[in-house]
Amino acid sequence: MNFELFIAKRLITGKEHKISISAPIIKIAIAAIAIGLVMMLIAIATGVGLKRKIREKVAAFNGHIQISNYDNNTSEVSLEPVSLNQKFYPKFENITGVDHVQAVATKGGIIRTEETFEGILAKGVGKDYDWTVFDEYLVAGRHPNYLDTLNDEVLISQIMANRLGLELNDSFFSFFLKEGDPSKIPNTRRFKIVGIYDSGFEEFDSTYVFVDIRHIQRMNKWKEDQVGNFEVFLSNFDDLETKTNEIYGKTLSELDTQNIKSKYFRIFEWIGLFDFNIGLIIGIMIIVGGINMITALLVLILERTQMIGVLKALGSANWSIRKVFLYNAAYLIAIGLFWGNLIGLGVLFIQQKYRIFKFPNPEEYYIDYIPVYINVYTIALLNLGVMVLCLLMLLIPSYIITRISPVKAIKFE
Repeated sequence: MNFELFIAKRLITGKEHKISISAPIIKIAIAAIAIGLVMMLIAIATGVGLKRKIREKVAAFNGHIQISNYDNNTSEVSLEPVSLNQKFYPKFENITGVDHVQAVATKGGIIRTEETFEGILAKGVGKDYDWTVFDEYLVAGRHPNYLDTLNDEVLISQIMANRLGLELNDSFFSFFLKEGDPSKIPNTRRFKIVGIYDSGFEEFDSTYVFVDIRHIQRMNKWKEDQVGNFEVFLSNFDDLETKTNEIYGKTLSELDTQNIKSKYFRIFEWIGLFDFNIGLIIGIMIIVGGINMITALLVLILERTQMIGVLKALGSANWSIRKVFLYNAAYLIAIGLFWGNLIGLGVLFIQQKYRIFKFPNPEEYYIDYIPVYINVYTIALLNLGVMVLCLLMLLIPSYIITRISPVKAIKFE
């Protein structure tokens, strides 16, 4: 074992009988690193978790990318039909990263009961619709079955059911104006509730009712191979802009392509601020932890001034002595990281499994509990970053060792 490592081990284990380590300062430094890492882990896991959950909810109602007719229609209602006979349907053969393509259509209407009424956006879906994205939002009943013949089964939100006083298996009448001639008698449909969902996204929950797409096709007098638009789901959200451009280039010129970032830009601008908040918290915690480690290092240097003088008198280089203290600091940082990971990851795993912590105002965050996303690569990178940055911050204060005179240091008390 080389000389520096031997001395470092003696310092770390406290076996050098002539030197007493200032335990309170060391404990405070370790605690600062541990608490800082806990805060950083929570900030990253909850910030990223909330972003992912909001993105998932927006995509569940719209897909990641929508393909529709090139027209001036800015409403959610499908006016001009699109043919199902497209090269990309039911699957994109020439674009990777596309998980699923489904055909939908929407139509505005009103649900009328004996006591009240509510405006709705009936979303027509067919046998190609992927219901798995709604599995976690289903609170009662089941998903509608549109695989066989036309039926009156619908999926309605908990918010809308409460407003209308409806329950599972209840039936209701809905009215839809005829396009182009509102003066005509509206189309009437009688639906039966087979499922109730609650996504926590009031903007969508208070509007969407899922019906058989064949109802909308008949009311709009469309053919069986005509739909309102296509919804495309991607395997990786980070590729959204790239895939949007690819899909736009691979579809017909009369078709428009829009992704959910541009459609709901205000929501995504808001969740984009999470990255700034996470970065700010990480920066503050690293600075606080670094300052505490600098204090601990200076105390260690002060307590070992005589030893530094002896080592210099024996011919040790300044950098060799500095490494002794940096090894010791690295060990203390490692202890703080260990406890920080243990506590932080423990809290996050408990929250992920039991959802103990809730939002006091869930309507503002579109979810009632605080979501958590744990990524092993991110955690490893965070630990490495904290270790490296703290050690870099300690290089400057360790420079004080080079200014210590052996003669004065040996006499120092």
